[in-house]
Amino acid sequence: MIIDCHGHQTIVPQPHLDYREAQKARLKDPSLPVPPRPDMSDDEIREGIEANQLKLLKERGHDMTIFSPRASRMEPHVGDAQTSLDWSVACNDLIRRVMDLYPDTFIGVCQLPQTPGGTMENSVQELERCVTELGFVGCNLNPDPSGGHWNSPPLTDRYWYPFYEKMVELQVPAMIHVSGSCNPAFHATGSYYIAADTNAFMQFLQGDLFKDFPDLKFIIPHGGGAVPYHWGRYRGLADMLKKPDLAEHVMKNIYFDTCVYHQPGIDLLFDVIDIKNILFGSEMVGAVRGIDPQTGHYFDDTRRYVDALNLSDEDKYNIYEGNARRVYPRLDAYLKSVGK
Repeated sequence: MIIDCHGHQTIVPQPHLDYREAQKARLKDPSLPVPPRPDMSDDEIREGIEANQLKLLKERGHDMTIFSPRASRMEPHVGDAQTSLDWSVACNDLIRRVMDLYPDTFIGVCQLPQTPGGTMENSVQELERCVTELGFVGCNLNPDPSGGHWNSPPLTDRYWYPFYEKMVELQVPAMIHVSGSCNPAFHATGSYYIAADTNAFMQFLQGDLFKDFPDLKFIIPHGGGAVPYHWGRYRGLADMLKKPDLAEHVMKNIYFDTCVYHQPGIDLLFDVIDIKNILFGSEMVGAVRGIDPQTGHYFDDTRRYVDALNLSDEDKYNIYEGNARRVYPRLDAYLKSVGK
């Protein structure tokens, strides 16, 4: 199988978008009624999926996508805790409906109802709901709910521990993923995303989180941000900080995806990072949607770059399927339950 670990529902029915706008309107005018949950037909959901993710998935020969709500529209910095919770529930329930329509193709990971300065209590509860009731296999954890102002504790702080305990209990990993940027100094996908990926890795390096949670698993997307390109820097910093070698200190718990949109970048990722720490991903219909004029192919058609590496059959299996099944044990259990 070819399992894409990084997909977002970037195209959604209009009623879902209208619901969000109604939420925002009520934040400006609290006298407005609480908006009702959006009413959408299966055909409306199919229209967006079949013309976009499903179409490209078939064209590129992928089999399954680990699917989550659109990252840039998670917007935990908008409104209060209740607004974030209501929005997350609506987004996650929509992912479940996609799973129901295409059970062989999409499996969910959830958006979390985080909020700047808030606790992780709602996130713990929503993760449990999504995993135990909706059949999701993971979550997207935002290290900066402020939307680009970085006022949350580092990911190694005990602030996050109740959520990590629930992750371990449920046997689910988290993809580290920020949302849209409300800070004009950060372009969302070109700067903020990559900076957040890099920052998360450095926080893990500085701390000792995995001594407390040896079974915790994180996927750092977009090829690990700047980390593989500066691998010597991080090895050197670990040495300066009197930390163990990175292979022992963090790389038993951290994985990178292949959302790197040119061949030299993929080549470097595989030269530097161990195969066991790389999961195939594309984030298709996401950050970069155009065709590369140098190749004539979509930038986010990452399978082409991986196939060009001439990997062994064993390494190909691990990149495209085996590593995902190991990092997402609930995905593995689901696939086994349907004979795959």
